[in-house]
Amino acid sequence: MSHEYEQVEVPADGEHITVDENDELVVPDNPVIPIIHGDGIGTDVGPAAQAVLNAAAEATGREINWMRVYAGEAARERYDENLPDDTVEALKEFRVSIKGPLTTPVGAGFRSLNVALRKKLDLYANVRPTYHLDGVPSPVTAPEKMDMVNFRENTEDVYAGIEFEAGTDEVQQVKEFVEEEMGFDSTIHDGPVGIGIKPITEFGTKRLVRRAIEYAIANDRDSVTLVHKGNIMKFTEGAFRDWGYELAEEEFAEETITEDELWDEYDGEAPDDVVVVKDRIADNMLQQLLTRTEQYDVLAMPNLNGDYLSDAAGAQIGGLGIAPGANLGEGRVLAEPVHGSAPKYAGQDKVNPSAMILSGRLMLEQLGWHDAAELVRDAVEAQISSKRVTYDIERQVEGGEKLATSEFADEIVERIHDLA
Repeated sequence: MSHEYEQVEVPADGEHITVDENDELVVPDNPVIPIIHGDGIGTDVGPAAQAVLNAAAEATGREINWMRVYAGEAARERYDENLPDDTVEALKEFRVSIKGPLTTPVGAGFRSLNVALRKKLDLYANVRPTYHLDGVPSPVTAPEKMDMVNFRENTEDVYAGIEFEAGTDEVQQVKEFVEEEMGFDSTIHDGPVGIGIKPITEFGTKRLVRRAIEYAIANDRDSVTLVHKGNIMKFTEGAFRDWGYELAEEEFAEETITEDELWDEYDGEAPDDVVVVKDRIADNMLQQLLTRTEQYDVLAMPNLNGDYLSDAAGAQIGGLGIAPGANLGEGRVLAEPVHGSAPKYAGQDKVNPSAMILSGRLMLEQLGWHDAAELVRDAVEAQISSKRVTYDIERQVEGGEKLATSEFADEIVERIHDLA
């Protein structure tokens, strides 16, 4: 039964996205899709993304019925709270949604509104494709070599929020337990100390790695790399690596081989239609992003590693202003750009909406609308290559012409019409 929404309207003409017995999305041609414009520049990039995604859907014979819902500042104005039930229930009921950046205010009751949404919806996989678009300035000499997809575990690791503040009774209890009962003598220095706990579970690891391998198989990718610091954190990140290999052997034995098998049995030449599962130490992986970029396809990693690696990869293709992302659960999708809310630019019709638009492209892919998704990518790339761009790119390219956020989006819409 549909939730009774207090301050938002459900589009009358749209249909629900549902799931089948395998939790796979069943998508009509006229779905209802909730959207959170977000805080700060969300008021600019949200409408811009809607216009572009509308055009791509219509060009392929479909229609998106947008359902505007609220979080952050806009929610406080309407509900006097940051994350109202209306919003959470809409994201649950309609399954696929998109949001702009959110700022968690001091004293909000959440460590992060973004993290709160992921936990409430059990969106356990943060997915960030990283690829270069022609015309985007980059600090590296060959940005086109970057074409990888990062799968970051979203619910565990040090981001689980199990922390104890210096000076509290709780942190002293944890310190005494670690040193006196567990025998880690002199591990923690005297004086004020903050302590965090880092859970990595077999369940959380395997569902993340499963999603990464399934993506690699479905999208004809050559490899999945488990990124970890298991040489030091042997029982957390080392376990992540071991459970990842175990999952590949248990569930994908016919579709995967290990890197050792690649060299021992195939002399380094992988058979067709086989995904190579390998692993790299996290600090070494940061180097290899730069030095051996083209050797990596899909990365799967714990939460903190995924945060670092995704941003580092994004820098190589031009920065977070064009970096898309999405959070995936079982039969659920919440697309969102990687960048923050940049409140000093809010409402100025100035900023680059490409990250929000390309996050929408990722959402279209999850809907199975691959033709519409490719229209979006091709139109954004053509627009950037034309040098008629927003200020952040215009100031870096010779002969550039500066456009407002809305003008940039309008010209992408025109290009979609032309390409279709």
